[in-house]
Amino acid sequence: MNQTTQLSERARGRPVDTDQQDLRIKILDTAEELFADNGYAATSIRRIADISGVNPALVHYYFGTKKALLQSVLERTLEPLVLAIAEMKDSPEASPEVIARLLVSMAARHPNIPRLLIREVFLPGGEIQQFFMDNMAPRLGGALPALLSREKSAGRLSKEADPAVSAMLIMAVSIFPFIARTLAEPVLGVRYDKEGIEFLNRQIAQLLKRGMTQ
Repeated sequence: MNQTTQLSERARGRPVDTDQQDLRIKILDTAEELFADNGYAATSIRRIADISGVNPALVHYYFGTKKALLQSVLERTLEPLVLAIAEMKDSPEASPEVIARLLVSMAARHPNIPRLLIREVFLPGGEIQQFFMDNMAPRLGGALPALLSREKSAGRLSKEADPAVSAMLIMAVSIFPFIARTLAEPVLGVRYDKEGIEFLNRQIAQLLKRGMTQ
């Protein structure tokens, strides 16, 4: 009995055992890397399946269409970020430095995601640009201006700082280092190991503190 036949006997949505969950994670990891490296259009379900060590039917079983797989790749990484940003609404402080550290942490754990966002969301004709705008952007970057407005009202953000522009700059300074890694690492000597990421966090915090809170 092949993998697909075995899984077809299990109703969708029911708990899966550890081996099956590991397969699902492997497919997501592979898809994340291939979509980021090659783009959505140039990446086939068969290629994802081959590298993941499964048959294409299993990928379709778990995720349905290729587009749904791409959406699942983003949701896996970005939904926890959405929840963390939502929790800031109830926290006493949401400084630019705290927001930036959160974004850097996400990008460090999933370094392919920033490049994937550039390819399939931010550039014209991105495959899931509309999906992202409708379902994720309002709860991610779109939620930051309100947090920064609160910081400004409390006197913790410079009175000259515009919350919307500040939100955009925080996202840029936090995410761009991971987009530029291909050159930043060999040419500039920027480190992306644990110590390098912590150093990056300190540098960003210093930059934002001087530029937005003083």
